[in-house]
Amino acid sequence: MSLKLQFNPELEYQQDAINAVVDLFKGQTPKEANFTVAPVSAQMTLGESGIGIGNKLELTNGELLENLKEVQERNGLPQSEALEDNPYLEFEVDMETGTGKTYVFIRTMMELNKKYGFKKFVIVVPSLAIKEGIHHSLKTTKSHMNALYSNEVYDYFVYDSDHLDQINSFATADHISIMIINIQAFNRSFGNTETLNKANIIHRANDRGPEGRAPIELIQETNPIVIIDEPQSTANTKKSREAIASLNPMCCIKYSATHIKPKNVVYRLNAVDAHDLQLVKQIEVISFEEEDNYEDAYIRLIKTGNPKSGIYADVEIDKKFNSGIRRTTIRIKDGSDLYELSGNRDVYSGFQVAEIDADKNIVKFTARPNILSLDNHIGGIDENIYKRLQIESTIRAHLDKELVLNKRGIKVLSLFFLDRVDNYRIYNDDGTYNKGKYAILFEELFQKIIMEDDYKKLRENIDDIDQYTQEVHHGYFSQDKAGRKDVKFVETSTGNSASDDYAYELIMKDKERLLSFDTNLKFIFSHSALREGWDNPNVFQICTLNETYSDIKKRQEIGRGLRLAVNQDGERQHGFDINTLTVIANESYDVFCNTLQKEYEDDAGIRFGYIEEHSFANIIIVKDNQEERLGIEASKAIVQSFKEREYIAKDGKVLEKLKKALDHNLLEVPIEYADHKEKIIARTKKTIEGVKIKKAKEKEDVTLNKERFLSPEFKELWDKIKYKTVYQVDFSSKELIEKCLVEIEKTLTKTQRRISQLNALVGIKQGGIVAKETGSGREYSLNKVELEKLPDVVTNLQNATDLTRRTIIDILIRSNTLDAFELNPQIYMQEMADIINSVKENFIVDGIKYSKARNKSYYAQELFEDEEISGYLNDNLLTSEKGVYDYVVYDSTVEREFAEKLETNKDVLVYVKLPSWFKIPTPLGSYNPDWAILINDAGKEKFYFVTETKSTLRRAGYRTAEEKKIDCGIEHFKAVGEDVKYIVATTFDDVLNKVNS
Repeated sequence: MSLKLQFNPELEYQQDAINAVVDLFKGQTPKEANFTVAPVSAQMTLGESGIGIGNKLELTNGELLENLKEVQERNGLPQSEALEDNPYLEFEVDMETGTGKTYVFIRTMMELNKKYGFKKFVIVVPSLAIKEGIHHSLKTTKSHMNALYSNEVYDYFVYDSDHLDQINSFATADHISIMIINIQAFNRSFGNTETLNKANIIHRANDRGPEGRAPIELIQETNPIVIIDEPQSTANTKKSREAIASLNPMCCIKYSATHIKPKNVVYRLNAVDAHDLQLVKQIEVISFEEEDNYEDAYIRLIKTGNPKSGIYADVEIDKKFNSGIRRTTIRIKDGSDLYELSGNRDVYSGFQVAEIDADKNIVKFTARPNILSLDNHIGGIDENIYKRLQIESTIRAHLDKELVLNKRGIKVLSLFFLDRVDNYRIYNDDGTYNKGKYAILFEELFQKIIMEDDYKKLRENIDDIDQYTQEVHHGYFSQDKAGRKDVKFVETSTGNSASDDYAYELIMKDKERLLSFDTNLKFIFSHSALREGWDNPNVFQICTLNETYSDIKKRQEIGRGLRLAVNQDGERQHGFDINTLTVIANESYDVFCNTLQKEYEDDAGIRFGYIEEHSFANIIIVKDNQEERLGIEASKAIVQSFKEREYIAKDGKVLEKLKKALDHNLLEVPIEYADHKEKIIARTKKTIEGVKIKKAKEKEDVTLNKERFLSPEFKELWDKIKYKTVYQVDFSSKELIEKCLVEIEKTLTKTQRRISQLNALVGIKQGGIVAKETGSGREYSLNKVELEKLPDVVTNLQNATDLTRRTIIDILIRSNTLDAFELNPQIYMQEMADIINSVKENFIVDGIKYSKARNKSYYAQELFEDEEISGYLNDNLLTSEKGVYDYVVYDSTVEREFAEKLETNKDVLVYVKLPSWFKIPTPLGSYNPDWAILINDAGKEKFYFVTETKSTLRRAGYRTAEEKKIDCGIEHFKAVGEDVKYIVATTFDDVLNKVNS
């Protein structure tokens, strides 16, 4: 069955885009410019002179500017202040990938002819791929346009320097004539008469064109309207812009989703709009993470920065804490040593930062060859395992969608992006080829998965599963030069050579065949050839199998599958229930979203979380029973009022105050627009939807109050508590080992290393791009760790427990648990250390004895003067009149309430929140009590308290380590002196009860 794409002429957003261009020429009357066309040479078929037909613009720049501003206000866009025609008039249409911009500019050309009589159009493209794609679109929309425009005559052709007679036909045609040309065909040496032999043929006078004239001169006479597709690639250099000017355009209209420097934008449908209106597929990301694997160094680059303070990078590593190894983010600079920053973990030895390149977003190391980039982490899941999981998940996602969509007549396609062609197909010197590792792996996995019971329905019409497996996948590269019939697609090393032209023609012409159930090809492997100029509406999965940093952007990747799907009747299907593009990513979904947002900001100019001067201009209001727009001046006034009320920053960035005003229905608008407040609020809410607002915090440095610090009362308190102590323990190793073996038998888990699949939907909102995890998919178990990769378990546990090697070895051998070590070394070592330390703590603390340190060493009072403390006024600072600092920095509600009581109780003479350097040594690590307090009980007796504040006095509410440290604190202060009372309190009343007792 031949599939024919159907087009809907009534889509409102496409009509808006078409009208935005057509209305620029409001006031123009149908006119044309005639000129004489000289005869071509006698041997050419066209040998007669003729009258050339060209476009003629009669509007002045002033009139055009007035129309432009009207269109911009209607579409809620920034207003152009002037209209320059040097080197040519230009306007821009911004449409998100997949929303039909090619259809839009074809319809626009037809409308411009219908309304104003313009007949000559040149479409300039950046590549062969896009050229063939547009040519194919003109062909497939021909019958549709004939029906819409009453069979209005129009022709189109792809410029070919071997057929210059087409230029004559273009110039003399008295109907719509469209020429498609790639920029490379006319941007070489056209302005230098001394190098004409190197110029493109279109710039040379020769016997194949009009006598004595270069073909470009005829084009210039037609004064064409030039359509520039993908201007960020087509007109991105001075040379290319000069080449476009050489066409003598009446005006240029640029169409893209990625305008580098927006100018005279007449219509904008960006990524946020397209997703809000469900004009493209929603995006789902599948990523993988390994649970608790710390055998190798893991480093992931999150971002780089280059502020005045110096270049830095934020990286994620597996850092060692007292509680175990945890994945965390740290900031590094040139010279940073990840060994030290990771808590002296041996796996990071040699990872000292040699260079951070903030422009390229890469980090290099001194003694390691690894290059860290945004798309290429170090360590983590083994690369081959990860790729296998990606391919398996792509196949499963594909088949799951087939179960749902096949019965709706929708053929499902999947696209794999490769970094190297030979990972899929390896070519030999004699022209034969072998399957690459991904082709072999794909076939192995596909055959296994398709035979599962879940997919029995899909096997009903498959006679030969081996042959079917061969047919469902293919490489989508360049046409094989050798012309072998058994090879459909091959590719050069770059995917960009001019010889690719024929292959691209084949790809573009076969788009409808790919959509048909008549062909079995469903899984397409590609290199860079498909990054631009190709897409297919029924691509539902995109898998990125990049092994190294790739310059193919996320927007380019997902753009191949954003278009809404079509069924076997060629009808577009709507709704996210059908249209979900699943990206099987080579990174976590949060990194995917962050990267995608940055690309939209950098490439498409989307400012997430900002309110612009024109944001309210196209709000429709009713005035004198007539609908009209609020207007740009009103919009500017509203935005200015938002700045004055500190709803937004000077640059328009949304602030927390705006969100609070909206949440509590307290938004204020200028009184003259009060009647339209509801619409202004609705527009504001949409603009900030999804915005991540960091709460503004008023940071305050906490300074020492010298008067209270030097007072006799504080000196008296400090002299009582300042002494350091040492502790001594005594226990039986034999008894400890036996206890450990009992606990190991009861609590040690045998955990196999596992990889979890995470699924997340990507939300693209005005406020930013965020991922919402929708649940976990399959879990995958990994094999035992190879022997040579196993860490030194004895040394690790010795360091973690402070026991002798002999004791550790005895425990390991007698516990008979080394098989669990091979399954998951890091979890095993962490659990064993926790069990041994827990048993050891009970032994040690129960018999611990403290005594003052030798030479009666102590914490000097002067240390306070070196302390730098800060806090946040709104969050954790309390003004102090009795403490040694002007503010108390509290960590909890319990601490805040305790400090408030200290401030108001008349018997408290002085107190201090003990600084972090005031530490008591314990077998469980250093312990830092909360408070030291001097109380004068109604002037009768002084009490010296060191207090630990807790939310409960019930020991069952403490963590084991906390309870043991409190026990150590009691013994420490007994050794310091009888005058000091150490207590645990939830409120200050607990302290007063101790005084009264």
